[in-house]
Amino acid sequence: MALFLGIDVSTTGAKALLVDEAGNVAGSATTPLTLSTPRPLWSEQDPHEWWDGVMTSIRRVLDETGVSGAQVEAIGLTGQMHGLVLLDAQGAVLRPAILWNDQRTAAQCDEIRARLGKERLIQITGNDALTGFTAPKILWVAEHEPDIYARARHVLLPKDYVRYRLTGTYAMDKADGSGTLLFDLRARDWSQAVLDALGIPRDWLPPTFEGPAVTGSVSAEAAALTGLRAGTPVMAGGGDQAAQAVGVGAVRPGIIALTLGTSGVVFAGTAEPLIEPQGRLHAFCHAAPGRWHLMGVMLSAAGSLQWYRDVCAPQLSFDQLVEEAAEVPAGSEGLLFLPYLTGERTPYPDPLARGAWVGLTVRHRRGHMTRAVLEGVAFGLKDSFTLIQQAGLGAVEQVRVSGGGARSLLWRQILACVLGVELVTVTTTEGAAYGAALLAGVGAGAWPDVESACAATVRVTGRAEPVASQESAYQQLYQQYRALYPALKPTFDGLAGL
Repeated sequence: MALFLGIDVSTTGAKALLVDEAGNVAGSATTPLTLSTPRPLWSEQDPHEWWDGVMTSIRRVLDETGVSGAQVEAIGLTGQMHGLVLLDAQGAVLRPAILWNDQRTAAQCDEIRARLGKERLIQITGNDALTGFTAPKILWVAEHEPDIYARARHVLLPKDYVRYRLTGTYAMDKADGSGTLLFDLRARDWSQAVLDALGIPRDWLPPTFEGPAVTGSVSAEAAALTGLRAGTPVMAGGGDQAAQAVGVGAVRPGIIALTLGTSGVVFAGTAEPLIEPQGRLHAFCHAAPGRWHLMGVMLSAAGSLQWYRDVCAPQLSFDQLVEEAAEVPAGSEGLLFLPYLTGERTPYPDPLARGAWVGLTVRHRRGHMTRAVLEGVAFGLKDSFTLIQQAGLGAVEQVRVSGGGARSLLWRQILACVLGVELVTVTTTEGAAYGAALLAGVGAGAWPDVESACAATVRVTGRAEPVASQESAYQQLYQQYRALYPALKPTFDGLAGL
């Protein structure tokens, strides 16, 4: 059977996943990655570590499965979106990559709006200027590190640096490209108007390709380092959210993908480029050719539970914490949690937003605090889900949930009750890497198109239905949750100035 390799460069690990043409996972290996926060609001990684991690994971998955690199027919790439990788004319890394969750660029976002006008910016790119995007990071380097900026000749995203090391070619997929704030959403390519306004040379940016398109082939040098066959085609792939949506089959209107990972994402595919007029939702190209999507993002979803467990109960497993939370009634007896631990994106594009518990009393125990974290994340996702429902997409047929947090039955049940919809899990649990492998298979001819690949490989495995009594309780509590950000915004701003 043909094998396809999906490579995912996430914030936490470099994954290599082998998938056969029946959609079965033949093997998986992940190498942990380190995150650097050298200053408040900063988040960086070393691109060399991505490449080292990818090489290690590829060799491991081949060794552990007994598969020869010659059996891998094609490779698809995915990874964290929006990160800035700057290379010089020789392809050398100039500085650590500035990541998607970095919040240092508020002033540069204001500058972008001033140069283009907010409404014009949204109409061209589908998005407002937010600190997570790539464009303001480029302006930040120009202002604060002019010597590095003067040496820059190539702008890449994280997975595309790995592509460069695999193939020696500079290329990018259209889904990830549209997340840079430098794309013309309707044209599905770079916007010369935006580049001119920001003073960014067009020749710094690579050509862009649809997700299943071939962008290069594995070089002899990379083959020797990884065990892959020289000449193996490498497809464009997609940013992690678009690839994740392919992996769960959210490639046509009506199917909503909800990702409960470090960040939380509500993703809706569209047949045309729809734009939320205020830019509260992201509008990007899909990894499926000729498709787009709307997306709401909260920055600390399962990341909130990870932080809470690490800080407050490191001696307990996640399962033990969730067992305690299951004993607590819906609503956590009046305790609310704001999950803005790393700022927020949707619906509040605010790098200064902060986390909080509100409503603590002497009755509350650890189980209440845990459940409040689960519920607070669900309320944050409801913010995005509501905006997508209001965007004119038509009926929601199904919500497909994935990500590490989706392994919790309690959390899925809370989400079903908060959103008021049935949530389903699907056969694919390997996330974006699985979608990247499917895109590679489409490019190699195993399936005629992305929708056919999803239909052949993705099956529903479980369901969580709303419980009427809990749904009613959460509707009331959500209104209280919605009131907290406006009330606490002055406090957040004041604290940030201390």
